[in-house]
Amino acid sequence: MKYRFAMLLFAIAAGSTSQLHAGESGNTAKPVYSVHPVGWIRKGAERTWIEIDRDYQQALMGVDKLSSIWVLYWFDRNDTPEQRSTLVVHPQGNPDNPLRGVFATRAPLRPNLIALSRVRILSVKENVIEIDFIDAFADTPVLDIKP
Repeated sequence: MKYRFAMLLFAIAAGSTSQLHAGESGNTAKPVYSVHPVGWIRKGAERTWIEIDRDYQQALMGVDKLSSIWVLYWFDRNDTPEQRSTLVVHPQGNPDNPLRGVFATRAPLRPNLIALSRVRILSVKENVIEIDFIDAFADTPVLDIKP
């Protein structure tokens, strides 16, 4: 199953044309981009893996030679207007920590709900990358992978 994130204002989809919409002030146009998952985080009892959509399987060529990768994924369970509008947080959700802007934290509340994690590769077989661990829920959409 594939999802479209129409509200996403980040990452240019290859070959797409930007659409414009009015900014908050009503007189500034901002480009709107769409992003489509290339795979999904999967979790089992004692195993974690990234299942890449078969359409992108060729893009995995050479990944088996790497020891680790950066995984960009979407905080899909936080995607509400309220979550996106949160700009300051107590780091690690601890009220004893002084408030900081979300760009100075790893908080999952962000204007664009893109997450980044470095993971160790255990194996690569067909369209599956077995990894050691990722701080993401099962079935989280993966946006991209980088060495």
